[in-house]
Amino acid sequence: MGNPQDGMQRYAACVEYCGVRYAGWQRQKHAPSVQEAVERAISRVADCRVGVVAAGRTDTGVHGSGQILHFDTPNLREEVSWLRGVNTWLPDDISLLWTRPVEGEFHARHKALERHYRYVILNREVSPSYLHGRVTWFRWPLDVEAMRAAAGGLLGTHDFSAFRAAGCQSLNPIKELRRLDIGHAGQWIWFDVSADGFLHHMVRNLVGVLCAIGQGEALPGWAAEVLASRDRKQGGVTFPPDGLYFSGADYAPDWGLPPPPPVCRFW
Repeated sequence: MGNPQDGMQRYAACVEYCGVRYAGWQRQKHAPSVQEAVERAISRVADCRVGVVAAGRTDTGVHGSGQILHFDTPNLREEVSWLRGVNTWLPDDISLLWTRPVEGEFHARHKALERHYRYVILNREVSPSYLHGRVTWFRWPLDVEAMRAAAGGLLGTHDFSAFRAAGCQSLNPIKELRRLDIGHAGQWIWFDVSADGFLHHMVRNLVGVLCAIGQGEALPGWAAEVLASRDRKQGGVTFPPDGLYFSGADYAPDWGLPPPPPVCRFW
């Protein structure tokens, strides 16, 4: 979707969703997707067919707490009308948080300056029940300080080929990892990751290496060695999608968009 034609208005929007029932964000031919559900609901309110473009394409089972998108429509609506109308037609596991009219040059994916993910682990012996599918369960104790020491060696601009999926379609493996913070409270451990862009499975592979270090299978310096190898085979396992959340994207202040929604702090 490029710049809107004459008579079209571009809107930016933010949605949150639980990815358990969906084959990822992107529309699929033979499986339900978040994009399909969002487009259907917006089209109902716009009274015409509407396509949407998102800041990030989350995988099967991955969630979104601050996914940014844009869409074009010839039919204008007040922000409150979009909010109430679209949420009426969305399933219970997807919610529209806000909409804003924007200039036609805005693009949810191409104009994003930084993207944010959070990965949540329940670190206890017993598996989760009501949070099943929404957090990743890791039963063995993890050394948070060792993981934090390892994370420092991954920050900066690097070739992250060792942390990309085999089927990654990105043409450029060089990304700037700007934040890799590890929080800890009781049985909860979470990873806040920010970069100018991400490779396929990059966050899940980063967490896999850090948790191998946290479990005592390797020393903190191993993370930097994996990075330098540029070889996916040198890394750890790809962690499950359950604990991964697309938590927001940043844009230039001139677009006038709200900041990313606050990430839940109960863990």
